[in-house]
Parts: sequence; structure tokens; C-alpha cells
Amino acid sequence: MSPFDDTGVPVPVPDRVRRVVSIVPSLTETVAVTAPGLLAGATDWCTHPADLDVPRVRGTKNPDVERIAELRPDVVLGNTEENRPADVEAMRAAGIPVWMTEIRTVDEALASLRRMLAEACRVPVPGWLDEASRVWSDVTPGEPRTAVIPIWRRPWMVVGRDTFTGDVLSRLGVSNVYAGHPDRYPKIALDELNAAGADLVVLPDEPYRFTADDGPESFPGIDAALVDGRYLTWYGPSLAAAPAALSRQLAAASRRPAPGSH
Repeated sequence: MSPFDDTGVPVPVPDRVRRVVSIVPSLTETVAVTAPGLLAGATDWCTHPADLDVPRVRGTKNPDVERIAELRPDVVLGNTEENRPADVEAMRAAGIPVWMTEIRTVDEALASLRRMLAEACRVPVPGWLDEASRVWSDVTPGEPRTAVIPIWRRPWMVVGRDTFTGDVLSRLGVSNVYAGHPDRYPKIALDELNAAGADLVVLPDEPYRFTADDGPESFPGIDAALVDGRYLTWYGPSLAAAPAALSRQLAAASRRPAPGSH
């Protein structure tokens, strides 16, 4: 009987998996660190581990289905947020087993990765995943803060409801102003962001690369925390180090003076 992925679809994974193609950067890192010999292909956006040397299959939103088929994977690993349903359907229509993850909280990430590795990749659960579970169960929230979390500018887009990023921050004591927004990644005018009542703006370096000179100047009078996007948005081996790293980066938030202040 085929195991079911996070979306409830049975995936005909063989009893022994020898070749895995991942079309999600964090899942690529998960497999590469856990069972590097399995990885047969990854997207152009898969940057970790740094020495990753596998065939590339274009991007998360436009995977090369023909190239993936040529790589003869036992299973393709995807994610409902990162990958388009049409591409998943095209791969399944071509006879390629596709295992879809669906992750919107830290707990879902830990459980989903455990099942994906055991049932889709047929490998033992790695020590780093047990360590990540322990670390997150022991997290102590920092000083309560209320934040806006931009992920893009021109136009400004922020983290909204039901996101992994929002759950990560909430566990660290940071509540998202837009957690109740109908959209998961709404476009919000900058004036509205500044008037939303936040005392913190969290600026990751991906997908938009916010830096000290590109982002904080748009939020005068509000503390700005520049954080590592991999720790904030990736679910994989980075989960184990994320709480400590993000806590340091949030604590280091600095403020630009408001216009007219001295």
C-alpha cells in the first residue's frame, strides 16, 4: 500500500529509494544532509549545501518536467506553497511519483520532514531532526514585540495569515500585525505598514534581499531587525540552529530616527 503525502495523495514510492529529485530548496538540503547519495536533481534555487553538485531542473515555479523524467527519480519532493499544481499534475501524468509537503507551522515542519524522510525517501530519521524537535520544544520567547514582516518591495508584500514564518516568529515572542489578514502574503502600501502599530519590522534577506541600506530607511522610528531568511523560512537542517540565531538577530534590532528628530 502506497504511503500518503501531506495532501492525502497516495504516492507509489518503491520499497527502496535510490534516486530523489527535489524542487524545493529546503527539502533539497534536507535530503543532501541526511542521505546525500539519493539526490539526483534539484532546482537552480537550491543553494545548500554550498558544495551541492547535482543536475539542475530550472526553478520551483517552472521545473523542467522532461528533464526531471530523464533523471528517472523514484520520487520527486515538492511543497504546496513553493510549487504549482499544474507542474505537479504534469509530473504525475508522466508517471513520476511526487510527494507533496504542506507546512505552515514549526510542528508541521518537524512532523512532515520525519514522514517524508521515512516514507518517501525510505531513510532513517536523522539526528539533526531529533535535535531540531528538542530545540524548538525548549524555546523561551523573547521580549514581546509586534511586527510587520516584509518579503518584497516594489510593491511591498508582507507575511499574512497561516505561514511557517509567522509561526516561527510567534514562538520567539514576535506577533505579526497581519496574522489575521485574509491573504497569506498581502500587498500593503508603505504608509499603511508604517501606521499599523508595529514596534518592529523584520527584514529577511530572501526572497527579497533586504540589507542595512535597503529596507530600514522605509520604517523611520521603528526598530528594524535584519534576519537570515534561511532560518526564518526554511524547514530542514537549519531548524536546529534557527531559534538561537533568530533570537540574536531580533535582539540586535536597531532604530532609524523619525523625520525631524535629533
